[in-house]
Amino acid sequence: MEHTVGLRERKKAATRQAVHEAALRLTVEHGFDKVTIEAIADAAGISRRTFSNYFAGKEDALLYGEEERIRELVQGVRDRPADEPAWTALRNALRALAHRYGHPDPEWAVRSRLAKRHPSLLARQLANHAALERDLALAVSERPGPEGVRPQVVAAAFLTALRIGTHLWTEEDQSRELAEVIGEILDEMASPFS
Repeated sequence: MEHTVGLRERKKAATRQAVHEAALRLTVEHGFDKVTIEAIADAAGISRRTFSNYFAGKEDALLYGEEERIRELVQGVRDRPADEPAWTALRNALRALAHRYGHPDPEWAVRSRLAKRHPSLLARQLANHAALERDLALAVSERPGPEGVRPQVVAAAFLTALRIGTHLWTEEDQSRELAEVIGEILDEMASPFS
């Protein structure tokens, strides 16, 4: 039974990933406004109804990869040793996530640019980031941290550094590794949180 459940979950994850990749490819090729759910479902080799079993809309399908990484980052912080300081736990969880996924591909940068141009995607990303900030603050709240600095401030500073680093990397047309750019910004931000 356990093997069957594992296989079923892997198939579901593969379908979600295929739909996400189809949504991303079609959005890059045609623009977000011109892509339909039906076109995404066709490109992923599933029915419209099956699409609806996995995603509520095309925004969900397009941002699925980012949302999965958000969940993994929060879980990575929770899995760090309990005595690890908050800022260190955040950085180590990010390193582990980057190691697991490797270097982002150019399509990720394209999606990031698309989100800046489409209000419905930007609104969804802002909501995701607000939830991530809340979840990260909870994840670091029991850890040692700098005296007098709230966990919400640590989480917000960390996410601000990620946002700035990612923005700079995207604007540089990926001339350096994303991890290098984010690392620089995290170092600049780190002094009060180390």
